Amino acid sequence: MEQGTCVVCQRPAVFSYTHPICKNKYTIDGVFSSVVYTGVVKKLIYTFKYKPYLTQLSGLLTDLFYEGLIQKESFMKQVSSPSIFIPIPLHRTRFRNRGYNQSQLLAKGLEKKFGITVVDGLERVKKTKTQVGLSQTERQDNIKDAFMLKEQFILPFKKKKQVFLVDDVSTSGATLREAAKVLKKNGVEKVWGITLAHGL
Repeated sequence: MEQGTCVVCQRPAVFSYTHPICKNKYTIDGVFSSVVYTGVVKKLIYTFKYKPYLTQLSGLLTDLFYEGLIQKESFMKQVSSPSIFIPIPLHRTRFRNRGYNQSQLLAKGLEKKFGITVVDGLERVKKTKTQVGLSQTERQDNIKDAFMLKEQFILPFKKKKQVFLVDDVSTSGATLREAAKVLKKNGVEKVWGITLAHGL
């Protein structure tokens, strides 16, 4: 049986679904990750996100992302229902410095492979510190109230049944949980996370 981790309590969970006991009505439903954030993968993602900003790695990383996802029966079962992909947004100052959003590039790559539309529905309204090196509680505090649904999507999203949030790496899952909360409070029924890598 497919094993993963509950993104709320960090304990083992069947199919990477959030444990029923860990959920409330605004909790993310589960997170699917393709590979472990270590070794070569870690180096590739770092080079993709930071100087020298090798955006041409997006093709290789998308292939890796896709191959990992299609091997997960639980993900393939969920993605067969009507869905959209929403990349985790960067704050405008970080976007300006980097010149691109790595999660959006990965989402656009997956859009072509799965035929699922990418919608930039979320905005990052709080300039957060990097989550690297923070404890679980610090990560949650850092990311609290960081996201908002863009105004033009408030009404359409009330009718959305299922959304997949796309990010490069999930460690504590704090970012995905916070983004999911915003979507669920705006009427989205099911929210899942998909990440290229899962850190420990």
